[in-house]
Amino acid sequence: MHSSTYNADKNTEKTSSVTVIGAGIVGVVTAINLLREGHKVTLIDRAKPGSGCSFGNAGLLARSSFVPLTSPSTLLQAPGWLLRPDGPLSVRWSYLLKIIPWLYNYIKAGFSNELEQRGEAVYQLTGPSVVMFEQLAASVDCSDLVVKTDYLQVYRTRGKLLKAESDMNARRALGFNINTVDADKLRELEPDLSADFKYGHHILGHGYIKDPEALVLAIHQQFCLEGGVYIQQTVTDIVQRVDKCEVVTAEQSISTDKLVIAAGAFSARLIAATNINIPLETERGYHITCLSAEVRLNRPVMEGDNKFLATPMQMGLRFAGTVELAGLDAPLNRRRIKSLQRSASKMMPGLNIDNSSEWLGFRPTLSDSLPVICTAPDNKRIIYAFGHQHLGLTCAPMTAAVVADLVAERQPRIDISRFDVKRLL
Repeated sequence: MHSSTYNADKNTEKTSSVTVIGAGIVGVVTAINLLREGHKVTLIDRAKPGSGCSFGNAGLLARSSFVPLTSPSTLLQAPGWLLRPDGPLSVRWSYLLKIIPWLYNYIKAGFSNELEQRGEAVYQLTGPSVVMFEQLAASVDCSDLVVKTDYLQVYRTRGKLLKAESDMNARRALGFNINTVDADKLRELEPDLSADFKYGHHILGHGYIKDPEALVLAIHQQFCLEGGVYIQQTVTDIVQRVDKCEVVTAEQSISTDKLVIAAGAFSARLIAATNINIPLETERGYHITCLSAEVRLNRPVMEGDNKFLATPMQMGLRFAGTVELAGLDAPLNRRRIKSLQRSASKMMPGLNIDNSSEWLGFRPTLSDSLPVICTAPDNKRIIYAFGHQHLGLTCAPMTAAVVADLVAERQPRIDISRFDVKRLL
């Protein structure tokens, strides 16, 4: 990324061969950053670039969404969500026994006295997102995909509005301009929203990506044009040597000075090859994209009761969100798709869901809602960059910038102490 905000002393930097595992948004932005700093970069993934969460996310550059998901208000609402068929949270009961230790730590983190500090740590990643994406998109010739915008969070009852106030006040404390709006203002801003929504928060100073897959592909294409190497193969092992790492696939072994693991929800399985076990869970998220919606939105709108986002994208109106805890291997849950369709139709009467596309993706989440961005505890040649839960797109540019600092063995430009993997071991 060509940025005027940070100038490292080039004399102290070393160029290396670097392999990045993971071709989602975090991986591709990391790869092009490293390439532009003079490293020889290989990007590897078992699937096509941008075909995971980076394909199906809601697109919002959620600059102000730094408040940890593990907050008391979220935890207190969770039992009610689980009891509702169309609620924002579901658990496959066959998976429950497996995640009890993770859930215990998740609940413990939610009632810790460090929520504010954790939020401030995440805000270092989310805050610069729009500006950094504008710079990056301009450098890969896809500026039209980055849209500066406000967005709405809407509620049917005053009680739901008031429940969201502590979250909004935390955002206001960091300078965000957030107005409370009534039903008349909602109708003015978004005429096609259901009249059931009587209250809202109008949140200024954000952005969104109107085609997340196209953004990843544009960055990837430019990475290859500038001399980066892309390999579509499945990594089967990571071998650590004194002066190198070997990334092993069924077809070949790649020798590399530095290795970046940015494989999202699949990162823990890769790291297990290096005998490090990380309690990374996957929040399975769903979307439907209505290709001929017959209703329209002027901006992204969060449905505050059921916690999903509606985004006006290039290919149609996308409704994305909800959380299902069921691991990486269970198939798509048709009930969650049907639930999202019902909720979307209630949100926007007249919505045409015929021909809508359906999708399941895996958000990588750690129990304290913080990502892991650091060097491996026992090998400075390996760098971790994963675990961004709902914020992978938003956090990608700053995460990639920090990884470039770690690869070059210079002081990271932000304080990453809370993102150290040692907190989880």
